[in-house]
Amino acid sequence: MNRIFTIILIITAIIVSISLLALIAGIVLELVTSDSSKALDTGEVLFAVKLSLLTATISSIAALLVSIPLAYLLSRYNFFGKTFLDTLLDLPIVLSPIAVGAMLLIFFNTPVGKLINNHLGPFVFEVRGIILAQFIIVLGLSVRLLKTAFDGVDPEYENLARTLGYNRFQVFCRVVIPIAWRGVLAAFLLVWARAFGEFGATLTLAGAMAFKTETIPVAIYLKFESTDIYSMLIFILILIAVSLTTIFAVRSVKIFHCCGI
Repeated sequence: MNRIFTIILIITAIIVSISLLALIAGIVLELVTSDSSKALDTGEVLFAVKLSLLTATISSIAALLVSIPLAYLLSRYNFFGKTFLDTLLDLPIVLSPIAVGAMLLIFFNTPVGKLINNHLGPFVFEVRGIILAQFIIVLGLSVRLLKTAFDGVDPEYENLARTLGYNRFQVFCRVVIPIAWRGVLAAFLLVWARAFGEFGATLTLAGAMAFKTETIPVAIYLKFESTDIYSMLIFILILIAVSLTTIFAVRSVKIFHCCGI
């Protein structure tokens, strides 16, 4: 029975791996055989890559700065409304990105939203809108990942530091973060990758305008609409390459942690 169970596990892993590799191979094969009569606009590719890198980095850093105190609060403190806050932060994770984008768009039509848009924006159909949409989408994921990292830090280390005269802020900066830094780094990389590939909320709030709000996912959408399959496949492969590189980086962080490096 044990051997049968092990075989089932291995076969399942093989089937899933082959299926995912087949999807990537299909993209490569289609690229090789597709009509490349439409010249690839390298300027557009560079613009989309640069904009994606810029917006994903800014939104991820902002999400991390907000998520660190939230995650530590949820990890270490019990307070009235904790369950409500914990549940609310999960909303962007389970809600459709298009719905999140629509909610942001509607918000900016309210008096408060118009005030924010006029003084801190504009956000609607602008690059700032891409950053805001990505920030909202990845915030819940960032909190979840960071909370897991902080949960892995033994509270006894913090208690020991408190007995040595450290205040809570010093304990957090000098004890918790140095111990959990690998988890924080892995969280940032995953959040960055999610922001890099964000599409639904970005499209709804910032629109899909070439050379303005054209991130790589938006570029894929625009090329698909214009039936420029060759360029679309190039953008898809770029997105796959960035995603795989980020995932391997996260795995490397975990491997180094397991090795004590």
